[in-house]
Amino acid sequence: MCAPVELYPARLCHTSGVRYKPRALPAVLAAILVCLMAAGGVLWLRSRALKPAALLARLPRRDALIVCIDFDALRRAGILQLLDGAKVPEDPEYRSFVEQTRFDYKRDLDTAVAAFAPNGKYLLLKGRFDWKSLDAYVRGQNGACAGSLCRMTGSAPDRRISFFPLRSNLMALAVSQDDSAALRLGQPAPAGAAEIPAAPLWITVPASALKSAAGLAGGARPFAQAVEQAESATLAFTPDGARIAATLDVRCLKPEDAAAIAAQLTGATALLRDTIAKENHQPNPADLSGVLAAGVFHAEGPRVLGRWPVERLFLQTLLGGG
Repeated sequence: MCAPVELYPARLCHTSGVRYKPRALPAVLAAILVCLMAAGGVLWLRSRALKPAALLARLPRRDALIVCIDFDALRRAGILQLLDGAKVPEDPEYRSFVEQTRFDYKRDLDTAVAAFAPNGKYLLLKGRFDWKSLDAYVRGQNGACAGSLCRMTGSAPDRRISFFPLRSNLMALAVSQDDSAALRLGQPAPAGAAEIPAAPLWITVPASALKSAAGLAGGARPFAQAVEQAESATLAFTPDGARIAATLDVRCLKPEDAAAIAAQLTGATALLRDTIAKENHQPNPADLSGVLAAGVFHAEGPRVLGRWPVERLFLQTLLGGG
């Protein structure tokens, strides 16, 4: 903290016959500048440390499925509240966890950025944590905390959970065979910066996962098959009035690959519409086929961009509340 600086101290003013000393002014301005730079630097570091891009830079992203959820934005948009009406019962272990740690993601979690990598799951969670209760919970589960790093066994012996506070409101957590894997999140990963979609919920699927996604069942299979040769695919969800806009961003190596994928996605959508029409039905916005039938796609260079309007009724049905 900087000490208060008087812009016009009495000894520098022309009062009571005392002459103004202009040579002291640079020192005063320098002191003010140092204070402003220090305060601005702290604010900049704090805001930078909590931005999704800075959080994402700490995750191991090679061949990883990346998920980013802005719970605070979804809460303010009224979307997160849909979970309150879900008919799917909460897991008893989760209820016990909430009671013992006083942490409930629907209330206390603001942002979650996660990487589901071949060697484990890595998460950075921003919210409100009762660290003493978390420490007690770990010890009650036969885990241990050494310094700020806590470790415990997950649902299987080879699933080791580790976590520690990067800040009082920022948790680094990992589930891996390595019981210190969370420490990898202490510093930015060498993969460099990544593009962040402007959406409160988005998922990026790597090429390795796209090649296995074609095994999906139902009407989603042709869409998964269309993108299985892409480099990556990002699906983002953004509130759009009374609806949710689902957008697709597929990255390809060459523009001709993108054009082919856009054509396949458009063809799969047309085929789905025809199938629904032959059964004398209209696309139902409350089920997946109705959502997929409303998709539109086009290629822009080596990228394929797509969009589906998603009714909140579909989310309510999906969550069991409809």
